[in-house]
Amino acid sequence: MRLHTFVGSPNGRKVEAVINHLGLAVEIDYRDVFEGGLRAPDYLALNPNAMAPTLVDGSFVLWESTAIMQYLADKAGGEDLFPRDLQRRADVVRWQCWELTHFNRAFGTIVLEVLVNPSLGRGATNQALVDVARAELSQLAPVLDRHLADRRHLVGDGITIADYSMICLEPYKGAIPFDWMPYPSLNAYFDRMRRVEAWARTAPADSGAVGRKPKAA
Repeated sequence: MRLHTFVGSPNGRKVEAVINHLGLAVEIDYRDVFEGGLRAPDYLALNPNAMAPTLVDGSFVLWESTAIMQYLADKAGGEDLFPRDLQRRADVVRWQCWELTHFNRAFGTIVLEVLVNPSLGRGATNQALVDVARAELSQLAPVLDRHLADRRHLVGDGITIADYSMICLEPYKGAIPFDWMPYPSLNAYFDRMRRVEAWARTAPADSGAVGRKPKAA
């Protein structure tokens, strides 16, 4: 199997964490975003969205990080990351849907507008979008905080793919204009997950490495 992604990709890191957690033999092809690696003809033939990540397993090509995480967990077998019990599995999927559609969509909008676009010369921050996203996040963060008040993980007693999905933007948590102080359980959860080896190993060496093709050893 081969995973196409780029260094520091939040969605790519979700998948890489699953690969690390399960000890899977997956070759990782880091594309250079700044040199058009996601728009190269060979990549567009795999993923017409020009986004990362994309998994290639023989003749099977799969894009969308959540789908890839579920596929890898099922392919590896076992019950821990993606339970086979229907209700626990539905609970994992529920939190993946929630982070993707609500929590990390709002979180990601702020990251994009405040940090990413200005640093890449894509124009000034759209403050109206930031204001809307902050209002949404102020409604969503309490939901996650309450859920985590008496538990260490989103579902059950151990890490699942829902946890690796939820924390995909954790490097930016302290850098955006949002007050996280009222959410102690959420903060403790992010702090715990940040130190999980399978996740920590996916972090870029430094900010300058993000989006760049790693130098050959």
